[in-house]
Amino acid sequence: MNKPARRDGTPDRNKRQPAKGAARSTTANKQQLNKRGKSKSAKPQRAQTQAHSPTISNAKPAKHQYADVDRDLAPMKGDGVRLQKVLAQAGVASRRAAEELIDQGRVEVDGRIVREQGLRVDPENAIVRVDGIRVVVKKDLVHIALNKPRGWQSTMSDDLGRPCIGDIVSERVSAGQRLFHVGRLDADTEGLILLTNDGDLAHRLMHPSFEVPKTYLATVQGVVDRGVGKTLKTGVELEDGPANVDAFTVLDINGGKSLVKVVLHEGRKHIVRRLLEAVGHPVVRLVRTDIGNVALGDGRPGTLRVLGRGEVGGLYGAVGL
Repeated sequence: MNKPARRDGTPDRNKRQPAKGAARSTTANKQQLNKRGKSKSAKPQRAQTQAHSPTISNAKPAKHQYADVDRDLAPMKGDGVRLQKVLAQAGVASRRAAEELIDQGRVEVDGRIVREQGLRVDPENAIVRVDGIRVVVKKDLVHIALNKPRGWQSTMSDDLGRPCIGDIVSERVSAGQRLFHVGRLDADTEGLILLTNDGDLAHRLMHPSFEVPKTYLATVQGVVDRGVGKTLKTGVELEDGPANVDAFTVLDINGGKSLVKVVLHEGRKHIVRRLLEAVGHPVVRLVRTDIGNVALGDGRPGTLRVLGRGEVGGLYGAVGL
């Protein structure tokens, strides 16, 4: 028997009464008891899924089965840099003009022509071409043309203390740039040497199998007749095997000396001097003026210039990169 809340036996009306919902809950709990007085286990309810939440399956999709995404936004997702921004940073064109190049189908990424806007690429690994010409988008790549002075060594350092091309780029080297020189010139030869930190490019430019032409201007003793050019193109036997030039032109004859232009892709030591001496015209002065599509220019001996985008693209294209 419950004890009265007050001494006079009247109920305490201020005492909180159980809520109607609680009473219903108690009744519901009583209804869940079975005949033995034990509670019945609730039936499992099917999980309710929200209509706006897509079901994700880990199963491998069938062919031509894709997630329901906006195809126009798909290229915008993921890591990397937008292609039009990469082209703008590489100096190809402004972003708006780069978008027009993409629309016209003139841009290629990793061998695939790109027409969709907003595609993201990895500048460190992507191979990008515009109108078939390689665009170097990797920021840390360096491509330099050096006019080597006469009397300097074609090395980055010299144990004998002689002046070398490493002295000219010493600031870049001390700043952490590792530069490879493309080909060598003997100390008495002056002119164009390429420097780059792309080892693969440097190796291919030097390898004779890629046949990258190199152009020289040579002042030689004697008057060069027309038959000399034919002999050099046919081939001359040297002590280390036959050699020939790709092109030969007599530019000037004056004072018992001749100025000739020689084009060849050979890279053997002193090859131009030995060829000209073999046909009876020893070299007095030798200047390399071109490597592939890159020309020496008007810079004074000992000066550097950074290659332009077209020059760099031409070098990569010449060696299949």
